[in-house]
Amino acid sequence: MSFQVALTGLDAATTNLEVISNNIANSNTNGFKRSRAEFADVYASSDFGSVSNATGEGVRVTNIRQQHTQGDINYTENSLDVAISGGGLFRLSDNGGGVVYSRAGAFGLDRDGYLTNATEQRLTGYQVDDRGTILPTLGELKIDRADLQPKASEKVSLTANIDQTSEAIGAGASFDVDNPKSYNFTTGATIFDSQGSTHVINYYFRKEDDNKWKLFTVSADTDTIVGDPDGYNLEFGTDGRLNALTDNATPANTFVQRNSNGVPEGTFDVTVNAAALGSSVDDITLSMDLASITQFDSASGVNSVTADGFSSGRLSSLDIDKSGVIFGRYSNGQSKAMGQIALANFSSLDGLRPVGDSSWAETFASGPPAIGAPGSASLGYIQSSALESSNVDVTEELVDMIGAQRSFQANAQIISVADTLTQTIINMRR
Repeated sequence: MSFQVALTGLDAATTNLEVISNNIANSNTNGFKRSRAEFADVYASSDFGSVSNATGEGVRVTNIRQQHTQGDINYTENSLDVAISGGGLFRLSDNGGGVVYSRAGAFGLDRDGYLTNATEQRLTGYQVDDRGTILPTLGELKIDRADLQPKASEKVSLTANIDQTSEAIGAGASFDVDNPKSYNFTTGATIFDSQGSTHVINYYFRKEDDNKWKLFTVSADTDTIVGDPDGYNLEFGTDGRLNALTDNATPANTFVQRNSNGVPEGTFDVTVNAAALGSSVDDITLSMDLASITQFDSASGVNSVTADGFSSGRLSSLDIDKSGVIFGRYSNGQSKAMGQIALANFSSLDGLRPVGDSSWAETFASGPPAIGAPGSASLGYIQSSALESSNVDVTEELVDMIGAQRSFQANAQIISVADTLTQTIINMRR
C-alpha cells in the first residue's frame, strides 16, 4: 500500500515539476500565460462512502489551470506590434480555416498585405469600405497598399482684411489682371483637380466707393475670370463687417448676408471648367466662403485661406489607435482607416483549450466568444508598438520548484522506507 501511495506522490510531484519547467521555459514568450497544477487526495470508497479510519490512497492531478492575468507591456519600434491592456484576446484565422485566440500581438504584413503572426495566422477584425468607414463585418485584416486616389477641391474659405483707407478706383474702370491699377488687393488659394494636380484661384479686390468693393475670381492657369464675369459686389457695414455679397444677375442673387444676430453668413458657388484650368480634367465646382472678410482701417492682409481636396499619395506608414483602428498614413498628409482589430472574450477563460503557439481554441466549457471593438464592454484597449510579455514570475517558479523537489524526495524516501520494511519481513522467514 505504501508503495502505491508514494508512487502517486511521485507522479504528482513530477507533473508539478513539468508544469513549472514549462512556465520557466516560456518566461520570455510573448502572450504566454503561466499554468498551475492542482491536486486532490484519493480515498477508497464504495457506494456508501469511505470508512472513517481509511488512510487514503494518495494524490491525483485534478487540473492544470492557466492563469490569465495581465503580463507586463514592453514597448517596441514596430508599429504593428500590439498589446491588449485589459481583457480580451486577438481573434486569428489559422491556415486550416479555423479560428484561434491569442494574447501574442507580434504581427507583420505578408506578401498579400494581410496582418499575420510568425505562424501565418491572420489577424481578424472589422472591414472598411472605399472611404475608410468601419463596417460591422468581421474578416481577415488586409492593408490596401495602392496609392490613395486624389480628391478634387470642393470648398474654399478665406479670412482677410481689405484696407478701408484704400483709394477708390471707381465703378467705371475696367478690370484687367495685367493692370495692377485696376485693383487694390489680391490673394490666392491653392486647389486640386480630379487628377490631383494643383491650381490657384486668385481673388482680386477693387474698391469702387465707400464701403463698396468688387471681387473678381480668376483661374491663375489661364488668367480666366470664373464665376460672375462682371465680378461680385461686396457691401460693408459701418462696423467694417460684410453686409452683403451679391452677383450681377437680374435680379441679383444675395449669397452672403447678416443673420438675426448680425453675423455675416453664406457661401457662393464658382464653377471652374477644364478650359479655365488649362487641363483635360473634370470641372471643379467650388463653394466659396468669404463671409469673414472685413474692411478695417489696417493694412490689407490674409489671416487664413483653406481649401479641401488633396493630391494622390503613397502609403508611408501604419498607426493603430487604442480602439484598434488601423490608419494608413500617406505621403500627401492624408490618412485612411484600413480596418479595426476585433477582440474576443469568454465566459470562462479556464475552459479554453491550449493549442500551442500561445493560442487557445474555443470549447463547450469556455462558452461562445463575445466579440467587439477594443474598449467596449469587458474588452481592453490596444497599445500599439508594444507587446505583452509572459506573466511568469521566475522567482516564484523557482520557489515552487524547490517545494516540488522536496515533495518528490519525500515520496522517494517513503518508497525506500517501505522497501526496508519489506526486506525486514522477508528476512524474518530465514
